[in-house]
Amino acid sequence: MFTTSVSRIHPNFRENRLLQGLAVWYLAIWTWAAISPHNRFDWLLENILVFILVGTLVATYRKFPLSDLTYLLITVFMTLHTIGSHYTYSEVPFGYWLKENFALSRNPFDRIVHFSFGLLMAYPIREIFLRVVNTRGFWTYYLPLDVTMAFSCVYEIIEAAVAWTVSPELGDAYLGTQGDIWDAQKDMLLATTGAIIAMIVTAIVRKFFYNDAPAVPAT
Repeated sequence: MFTTSVSRIHPNFRENRLLQGLAVWYLAIWTWAAISPHNRFDWLLENILVFILVGTLVATYRKFPLSDLTYLLITVFMTLHTIGSHYTYSEVPFGYWLKENFALSRNPFDRIVHFSFGLLMAYPIREIFLRVVNTRGFWTYYLPLDVTMAFSCVYEIIEAAVAWTVSPELGDAYLGTQGDIWDAQKDMLLATTGAIIAMIVTAIVRKFFYNDAPAVPAT
């Protein structure tokens, strides 16, 4: 049974074919990205997020499993991030294809990933609020949006701090600004927009398909 944030969840990785498939898929993508990346040091910096997030998900799975939908959304986002880490965000070939075919002024892949962060990660954040603090009503939609915005802001600050202190010469490659002085602000706006869309879609689905059923704590 495909689980969502309102499902009762039992940690059983050995019988969950979806989670097994997601694990194999991401391991394959990560392995590919680790082989001859465009810039090894930049790849390592980008993978700090991977090590923290994946390590946390694995360590907490037995006591705090999340829904299949949440793991699916996280895997899609991490796949996009991993592709960006392999090429560096400003050099991803798909971004160049978009630039050439849509007459864009820059490689937009980093913009896509920032938008995807809000679109794909707001639901997992919402599920955590539902299961940990048992939020209800308006707060189940506002708090994930608020936290997504905060994470986006903190990420931009950490990115800048790492670029300044660890490797100033890789600053533009790591930050992916491509000469745009408003790059950080636009990235945060896109993440916020993605989160708003995710919460609107979630609200509509719950209203018409789940009758706004209360969340069931994980077990």
